[in-house]
Amino acid sequence: MAEFISLDRLLSQGRPSSYLIAVADTAEQNLDFAAFSIQAARWRQAFKAHSGHKFALYFNNSATFAAALMGAWQAGKCVYLPGDALPSTLQRLRHEVDGFAGDLPSEYAPVQPRAAAIDQWNDLDLNAISLVVYTSGSSGEPSAIPKKLSQLSSEVAALHACFGRHSATVLATVSHQHIYGLLFRVLWPISAGYAFAADRLAFPEDIAAALSTTPDAVLVASPAHLKRLPEQLNWGKAASHLRMLFSSGGPLSTEALHLCRSLLRQAPIEVYGSSETGGIAWRARQQDVQTAWQTLPGVAVKVRDELLQVRSAHLSDDQWQACSDRVTLTDSGFELIGRSDRIIKIEEKRVSLNAIEDALLTTGLLQDARIVALKGARLTLGVVATPNTAGWHLFDTAGKRALNQQLRKTLALCVEASALPRRFRYLHALPTNSQSKVTETALAALFDPRRPEARVLSLSSNHALLAIDVKADSPFFDGHFTDSPVLPGVAQIEWALRLARELFDLPAVFLRLELIKFQQVITPDSRIQLELGTQAKANESVLTFKFLSTAGPHASGKIVLGAHP
Repeated sequence: MAEFISLDRLLSQGRPSSYLIAVADTAEQNLDFAAFSIQAARWRQAFKAHSGHKFALYFNNSATFAAALMGAWQAGKCVYLPGDALPSTLQRLRHEVDGFAGDLPSEYAPVQPRAAAIDQWNDLDLNAISLVVYTSGSSGEPSAIPKKLSQLSSEVAALHACFGRHSATVLATVSHQHIYGLLFRVLWPISAGYAFAADRLAFPEDIAAALSTTPDAVLVASPAHLKRLPEQLNWGKAASHLRMLFSSGGPLSTEALHLCRSLLRQAPIEVYGSSETGGIAWRARQQDVQTAWQTLPGVAVKVRDELLQVRSAHLSDDQWQACSDRVTLTDSGFELIGRSDRIIKIEEKRVSLNAIEDALLTTGLLQDARIVALKGARLTLGVVATPNTAGWHLFDTAGKRALNQQLRKTLALCVEASALPRRFRYLHALPTNSQSKVTETALAALFDPRRPEARVLSLSSNHALLAIDVKADSPFFDGHFTDSPVLPGVAQIEWALRLARELFDLPAVFLRLELIKFQQVITPDSRIQLELGTQAKANESVLTFKFLSTAGPHASGKIVLGAHP
């Protein structure tokens, strides 16, 4: 096995020139330590030439990201790590950072690497604030969390002490733009001397193919990906190559656990922690009854008023930090018994969102459910749920209202009438960000009146078919021909792009429209279908869309997207 090198000495100590750092689609594109050092030097030169200190980095390729990150740290800069490159995110960052780098629109003037010689690498300052990450925004706007290099270095060392028993290639379904992906996909492998894949595995087909062609693989995944492993894929060779499987970012369902043990032949190593605390504990449930979590090396825990408290070198100081999780201590670690921070007041009555979600799952009609508080003239609750087979059968045969009423009937037994949910959205899967976390922002967006209610009829890695009921109360009909309202073409384009972004991992920037045709109008209370397809071409992604109904085609076209214009 390779020698472990701490982050502060990674470049100054170095590895042999031909040592493999990152793997790509072809061997010619693989990155060895010599090439990695050259890239890092070019980025160091670019950041040194800039007078600013704080830089936001956003890269699609993990190898390029790693070189830019090391170059920025060698230049003495602090890196801000946005979770996405959406316009709202970048606009907010403009007020927080001095510059940008990566796959970003030209209007942000991203720093470009410069020609440079590798003269001397320095040991990095462990006490420097080297990174700022963001919470997932599950309770509102994302909060910035500064990290010293010593925090990152100690956590990487703890991961290696606990799990560093294989020489392997690290594959991942999660983004390095979040703390879980950053640590497990980039920082730990680069310190441990493991090669890591430059590209992210977005779909189950990608996971199966990559594992099948990568002997001695480690897969860094999310619960959202693991619960969607199709049984019809051939997992035999993939499972034989898999040495370790990680899951983090949210609770792993029993259904996903069973799929992993059946298809991948091992239970995932579940890692529990947060952006604020770093990694806290882990478990591997070879059996369903194994529920206790074991702390990572160097992490101390205690319980006060049922709440977990943590102390470790992963924190900003040596004080105990309170978490929002309620736990009980056991002989082998601790067990999670729920969160304490999801209590709201509706008409002066305290309501537990967790309790409502638990009650919804007892109906036998849902696979998953989330409650979201919707602000308006008065606070109301909305349900976002993924029905199971029985739920979809009720939805399809008796209608959405019948499913709503059945859920409300169950909730009425344990929830005050004033707190009963008033709005419902049913999806094939809960919306997740690139870290596979369900955020409050994404849930609330589903209740935007401009978003159509759509049922996914079929879905693959690059194709989807949806059924849409065009509601007469859509704001898009307002003012668009009073006597005979029709859905505007611009609304159809927005629907296609919005729904496609919910289903596929698409580049952030809208580049242009191509081959747009509007053949028949869409009127209120229509039932239509939307067919979506995606195709990657060079540095662009092409989204095709067709609106259809029993009357024939209504509209079609192509939307071209990219990382930057």
